[in-house]
Amino acid sequence: MGKTDILTGYLVLINLMTFALYGIDKGRAVTHRWRISEAKLLLAAWAGGAAGALAGMLFFRHKTRKWKFRLLVPAALAVWAVIVLMLSGHAALFFRTSADRLPDKYAEEIPPVRSSVDFDGDGVDDQTDILEGALAYIATKPVYKSKYYTSGYPDDGFGVCTDVVAQGMKAAGYDLMELVQEDIAAHPDDYEIDEPDANIDFRRVRNLKAFFRHTAISLTTDISEIGEWQGGDVVIFQNHVGIVSDRRNANGVPYVIHHNDPFQASYEQDILEKRNDVVGHYRISE
Repeated sequence: MGKTDILTGYLVLINLMTFALYGIDKGRAVTHRWRISEAKLLLAAWAGGAAGALAGMLFFRHKTRKWKFRLLVPAALAVWAVIVLMLSGHAALFFRTSADRLPDKYAEEIPPVRSSVDFDGDGVDDQTDILEGALAYIATKPVYKSKYYTSGYPDDGFGVCTDVVAQGMKAAGYDLMELVQEDIAAHPDDYEIDEPDANIDFRRVRNLKAFFRHTAISLTTDISEIGEWQGGDVVIFQNHVGIVSDRRNANGVPYVIHHNDPFQASYEQDILEKRNDVVGHYRISE
């Protein structure tokens, strides 16, 4: 169980308990029985149960006239929102600095390599375009849901892991939907497809495995070779895919920009050292 799971479990439990405390105290107030002290009720909020406290205040109509609760409970909620934001990694979307991206002790081992190719001619190399495109896409906070679109690309705020790659490439001028169809036509035996469908084929991990093997530069899957991993690379897992981030952990291993499931705490995560199912690492151009 990761730190995020532990934090989530704790917050769910403390908020349920705090909500119950406010309900119990309200019941005791109505029946003129021994009360829970205000200090304990506020402590529960500041211990992480602020959402439960606020919900209890509103639901049970309890302590809503007390200035201490009207001020301190929302303040606790705001503080915990910042804490969760920082610990979950979402803050990286807003506070991305060079210090986040490259630990000083790895400066020589990880040169700031970028592609010399600028496919869309915008004056920015492809690696940077793909990286920034993936970051821009996850900044929209897409909701994880697998759907079919007649337009191919999702247009309603939903998406899956392959859409991170597709949107990153789109920012560099590459139409992944069109490119995958061209490769399927050129190498039909390498794809397990009876009837090609341009609207969905490029959004399946199994197809991207074949596509990148045919069209991109194949790189190491050994994460200890940290200098070989650059922001904007594509990393493929057994049943998942993402874009390599330029943000790195204390060991110099890069984070991954990805969209894995509906309950994912952050779209940019330190996961490479935790997984043993990396099956491909590719660079679109060099």
